[in-house]
Amino acid sequence: MRKSLTLASLAVASLAVAPMLGVGAAFAAEGDTTANLEPVALNGVDASGTAMVQVNGTTVDVTMAASGLLPDNPHAAHIHFGADARHECPAASDDANGDGTINTTDGEPAYGPIVVSLTKTGDTSPDSALAVDRFDTAPGGELSYERGSIEVSEEVATAVTNDEAVIVVHGVDYNGSGTYDGETMSELDPALPTEATDPAICGVLSAAPAGGADTGNGGAATATDFGLLALGGGVTLMAAGIGVATARRARVSAR
Repeated sequence: MRKSLTLASLAVASLAVAPMLGVGAAFAAEGDTTANLEPVALNGVDASGTAMVQVNGTTVDVTMAASGLLPDNPHAAHIHFGADARHECPAASDDANGDGTINTTDGEPAYGPIVVSLTKTGDTSPDSALAVDRFDTAPGGELSYERGSIEVSEEVATAVTNDEAVIVVHGVDYNGSGTYDGETMSELDPALPTEATDPAICGVLSAAPAGGADTGNGGAATATDFGLLALGGGVTLMAAGIGVATARRARVSAR
């Protein structure tokens, strides 16, 4: 009888653990997101591109391609996110000082601060936001970027999979000189012309196909949803199996 009680206790404990396992799995961010990169309002850029960010826990793999950018000049690129931001690309109405352009600070209410610097090598934190020697230089106006296993926080990983993160590529040529120059200096670094840091193209990362339907609340289930459902079902079945086996052993012991 003591053995039967012990097994019964195990079954109860397993059932109690199952919900906790499900809760833990629910915090794991995972999935593929894409963005259509389009010109930022007012800045006169005729460029476009696409980006894909694959999330696996707290690491992301980023692939990005664009054309029509200022050739052979560094283009700082980042993932932006802010809990209080609008989670979108800036509009003409974001031109705070009325100078007819959108600088990086103007765009922050729309896309939030920098959370990942998409450098080719080395550090990827916001500390490398202006590491111009480590960003793609868009040879011939073509940007091609790929980097894997970038470490991010849980908050950022969740933001990417929740359609709240924005990709921004910076660098414009207002005067058509073919390089970053001009008398107006960047609000981010007075040693740089504003052309070097103003946003050129922008896109919101979305779990839906770029340009596709928004699943919204109650929409189609994602691969992550199916994975969590499968895990939850497996734990429940395992616990149920232990319970059935326990009941059988209890009956045998009672005979």
